[in-house]
This record gives sequence, C-alpha cells and structure tokens, in this order.
Amino acid sequence: MNQYIEYSEEVKAALENKKPVVAIETGGTFAGIPYPENVETARKVMAEVRANGAVPAYVSIMAGKIKVGMSDSELEDYGKRRGTMAKASRREIPLILAKGEYGVMTLAATMVVADIVGISVVSGGGFGGVHRGAEVSMDISSDLEEIAMRNVIVVCSGAKSILDLNLTMEYLETKSVPVMGYKTSEMPAYMAIESGIKLPCQMDSASEVAKAYSIKNDLGITTGMILMNPISREYAVDAALMNSVIDEAIECSIRDNVKGKAITGYLMKYLKEKMGADSMDAQKNMIIENAVLAANLASELM
Repeated sequence: MNQYIEYSEEVKAALENKKPVVAIETGGTFAGIPYPENVETARKVMAEVRANGAVPAYVSIMAGKIKVGMSDSELEDYGKRRGTMAKASRREIPLILAKGEYGVMTLAATMVVADIVGISVVSGGGFGGVHRGAEVSMDISSDLEEIAMRNVIVVCSGAKSILDLNLTMEYLETKSVPVMGYKTSEMPAYMAIESGIKLPCQMDSASEVAKAYSIKNDLGITTGMILMNPISREYAVDAALMNSVIDEAIECSIRDNVKGKAITGYLMKYLKEKMGADSMDAQKNMIIENAVLAANLASELM
C-alpha cells in the first residue's frame, strides 16, 4: 500500500476482493457546486453507483493524504471546505501533500490516482481540452496528457463547452486515444447535447465498451479511453444560448486579463451565473448520470 494513499473501508474491501470500483472526480462535485448541494449530490452519486453494482470512490486530498473513498462525515467536512481548497492536477499533488493541506482533484489527477491503485473506470462531468485561442496561449488541459498515459476509461459528457472542441478532438486523435460516444455519434458539449462534431465510434452498451477496453489491453495499447455520455435531454441546456454566453465570457476574460490556470474557473463561473439554476441542475444530473454508466461499465469489466 502506498504511504501517501488512504482508502475508505468500503473501497479497501472492494479492491482486495476484486469487486467493481468507480473513481469519481471531486472537482465537478465539490468545486463546481455550492455547499450543501455538493454534499447532497455526492450522496446521490454514491447511492446510484452502489445501486448499479459498484463501489463509489471519490478521490481527494485531505490533510496531506490522498483519499480514495470517503465516509459520510468526511463528505460533510470536505463539502464545507468548498472555495478554500487548492485545485490539484498531477503537478500539484506532491506539493499539497507536502504541505499537509486539502485539495480538489481534477479529472487528470483522478486518472493518476486511479491508475496507481488499479481502478479502471473514472467518472467525471466534462473533460478538459484545448482552450479557444490556444494557438497563442498554449493553454491545453493536462486531462489530455493523462488520458494518453493512463490505463483507464473516463466516462464524461464530452469536453467542457468553453473549449475549442474541434482542436480537442484533433489532439486526442494525435495522441491515439480511443474516443467513443455512448448511444450517440455526436460529441456532447458538456451541459448541451449537440456540438455538431462527429465522433469516430458509437457504442450502444457497456458490454461493448468493456470488450473494447479488454482488447486494447490484450494488444498492449497503452492509452486510456474516453466514453462520452450525453446528458439527458430533460436536463440539457440550449446549445446556441450556451455558446452565446461563452462568447461573452471570453470577451470579459480578455477585458479582465484572466490567463493561465485561472481561465477555466473564470469562464465556468460566468457561464453558471448567466445561465442560472438550469446550468446547476444540468451539472448535478450530468455527474449522477455519468456515475451510473461508469458503475455499469465497471461491473462489466469484472
């Protein structure tokens, strides 16, 4: 066992007994949703994962330890710390651990930990990618690098809509990452269903995805895989409205000279404030729906 990693009793028992486990990103739930709704959402996510035959493992940093799985009291404490915790991608993990602090894990960091501890399925909200204007800023999410290196399947609702979705797909193709749509041939755009971008492969069942993952491993292909799961239409936001708000947000970020690591948080906050309750409902339900599919997939891999 790694000295820097602690497991909940539930997750430890599941890993020891080779039962299906889903690693869940804390960023979408605990950074993106205010308290106490973040804790309520996390409890729903965990209940749905269990109901679908797998064990939920929210991945976080708590008091200088990587935590894989949380107790209910830890969820409550962690949720209350929203806004005070550092955002952790791969490069920040050792720094936060060394200082004994708390951290919210990005999708990239969750992939790192899942790969280390032997969890094959990671669940998140939206994937990070190539930012608009990246030809000048070189702003490219580390999510793309990690999925190229980690032997995991990431279940998400496409890439975050604030990104350049076409360039993100080009980057994934360059890295030879298999990208699949779940019951869709069109790339979902986070809270919206439509992006207008065709996906290279549609999968119509969790068993098909599990078979593709097993074949990839049997052939020694070392990249991870992405399964894009569109949000249910009843919770989806209007794509045209969302893109209009994103254009406004980008103009404001230029005016406010927001750059680098701060840009994602700035744009997402602007998007949620302008789109109101609809965007928050979309985010909550997206996280839950992706966790359910991830649980079914993890069960198929056993």
